[in-house]
Amino acid sequence: MIEVKPTVVGVPRETYAGETLVALIPAHVPLLTKSGMQVVVEAGAGETAGFADDAYRIKGARIAADRAELFGSAEIVLQVRTPGANSEKGREDLRLISPGQVLIGLADPLGQPAIASGLARLGATVFAMELMPRIARAQSMDVLSSLATIVGYKAVLLAATTLPKLFPMLTTAAGTIMPARVLVIGAGVAGLQAIATARRLGAVVSAYDVRRAAKEEAQSLGAKFIEISMGTSEGTEPGGYAPALGDDLYQRQRELLTPVVTASDVVIAAASVPGRSAPMLISGDMVARMARGSVIVDVAADRGGNCELTRPDEVIMHHGVTLLGPTNLPGTVPAHASQMYGKNLANFLLHLYRDGCLRVDLADEITRETLLTQSGEVVHPRVVTLLSGMHHDMAEERNL
Repeated sequence: MIEVKPTVVGVPRETYAGETLVALIPAHVPLLTKSGMQVVVEAGAGETAGFADDAYRIKGARIAADRAELFGSAEIVLQVRTPGANSEKGREDLRLISPGQVLIGLADPLGQPAIASGLARLGATVFAMELMPRIARAQSMDVLSSLATIVGYKAVLLAATTLPKLFPMLTTAAGTIMPARVLVIGAGVAGLQAIATARRLGAVVSAYDVRRAAKEEAQSLGAKFIEISMGTSEGTEPGGYAPALGDDLYQRQRELLTPVVTASDVVIAAASVPGRSAPMLISGDMVARMARGSVIVDVAADRGGNCELTRPDEVIMHHGVTLLGPTNLPGTVPAHASQMYGKNLANFLLHLYRDGCLRVDLADEITRETLLTQSGEVVHPRVVTLLSGMHHDMAEERNL
């Protein structure tokens, strides 16, 4: 009788500065072991999220003493941030990655395509969770939606604790306190959660999004939708994302948004375009015209920000207005963020895992759209196009 060894799934400790999440929590371990996989966790991997090594052992995982042992024994590695999304510390893992090893996690393939090329040369098979298609079958694997939900919630709480006013309308012995006026720019998952949270706190909420489809969703949560016609189709890109607009149209947006922004106590800026810099929709002049004490929370800070003055992870004061640029709000609630992210990852792995091994079925849309590298090559068409453009630009520079 031939003994079939179980596939080993490794969960390393995250090394990105300030990252507190872990790719798999103890409760998820049985989901994988029941399917015939063995789970190995690097010592201390879950500590920052509140999960001790013993909690993993109780659920059936083995603890690897160090990173080298983890990467050396794992055929599949689950991470919050693969080297593509951890460009500095992640480079130290490149020497530990072996040909044929599978990496699953955030990889920033549209922002850091060159790192994907490097992983391909190592022979690694990489699945980038940012590329998950927005289809019904993939909802349980959509890590971006999970993390964006947390971003929207925490952004409003951050604004509420910074604003020198109360959010709800209150009738008091000293008279009536009027509710705070909150504007949410970008009604994607983060924006919709921000609307819902601000409404629960009692604020009067307005919302703006270039996509017509966002109007009904924002209104269903109690927001007044700001309609600005710019003479474009105002549709969506594949996956339901907002389209990129030209500089002239962004300037037009700023002009039309100015009276709404300046009348708001709080602005939650959550407009983004995948793989590109965030659109600049709030100018410094607009900020200067807001009332003193107003607050802007720019959750697009990691992509350059929706506000001209945003600095990642810094607090900026401008004419009495406080501007916050947090880049990792999920990291402020690592237990639940890890729970959500890890369940998405486990669901994805179980989708790929059939009959005792991981199967790369390119006929399946979920597999095909998330597959970044395989057999020594970058295989995702959008990333291949980006790399071709980079090589073309480099060739032109050499010819100058």
